[in-house]
Amino acid sequence: MTLSVTISEVGPRDGLQSVDRVMPTEAKKAWIKAEAEAGVSEIEVGSFVPPSLLPQMADTAEIVAFAKTIEGLDVVALIPNLRGAENAIKVGVDKMSIPFSMSETHSVKNVRKDHPAMLAEIRAIAELVAEQPEGQRPHFEVGLSTAFGCTIEGPVAEDQIVRLAEAAMEAGVAECGLSDTTGYANPAQVTRLVRKVKAAIGSDNLNTLHLHNTRGLGLANVIAGLEEGITTFDASLGGLGGCPFAPGASGNIVTEDLVFMLEAMGIHTGIDLEKLLKVRDIVAGALPGEPIYGFTPDAGLPLGFERAAA
Repeated sequence: MTLSVTISEVGPRDGLQSVDRVMPTEAKKAWIKAEAEAGVSEIEVGSFVPPSLLPQMADTAEIVAFAKTIEGLDVVALIPNLRGAENAIKVGVDKMSIPFSMSETHSVKNVRKDHPAMLAEIRAIAELVAEQPEGQRPHFEVGLSTAFGCTIEGPVAEDQIVRLAEAAMEAGVAECGLSDTTGYANPAQVTRLVRKVKAAIGSDNLNTLHLHNTRGLGLANVIAGLEEGITTFDASLGGLGGCPFAPGASGNIVTEDLVFMLEAMGIHTGIDLEKLLKVRDIVAGALPGEPIYGFTPDAGLPLGFERAAA
């Protein structure tokens, strides 16, 4: 089992895109700064989508510029297309991820492209990245979304996921990640699909899982991923977020609960949980009345709790 993992905080993007209100820019900056100071080393700070579609993400360029001033922080942004990639590269993101839905119906609804069009877009973005000067090329990852099932189509054939993962790698991406966009995954399915995709594209090219806790299996699915060598897990502070284009797909894994579980198991995250718990005050203050979740924040840390050794 993996003994050290990276937790990628996706709340400022995946969390806020599902909240009707727009969090003030200064509150976003305070949130990101406080999480980095708690030891979170990778944060998805926004998405380069048209503000008309997601006004919550209208300040992403400014947020990226701010986050880039934080030493030791890997700054991630989601991109929907080539134009989004151009904007992300312009402001110097460290890593960018494009959602590639394994459900073609969801892909058309989410980004208005079928699978062939998405692969063409991915190839164009990979070529754009390759054109950048060495040392200024962002890490380009494809998130294989709805990989564990779709709220529109239902089950997605695993052979199709493997085929599309191979096609994405052939198009020039650095790696693929598996995303449980809809909260359908179970541990046996996680084990099976991680093994199949790793066998097809290489173990080094699948390192990330984006899991939801919609049906209460988020942390169980993390354990399954750990046992298959996954080293990066996405999570959202307070469990904010879901996919606005997948009805009923609420509930990212709660960052605080994930950190507690891993550290209690002796798996190093580099995150100071006591500091992380205090970050909730920033989010709650900026989004009054918005539900935020977490068992660990409610119960507190157990007597004698110690962080895992590096």
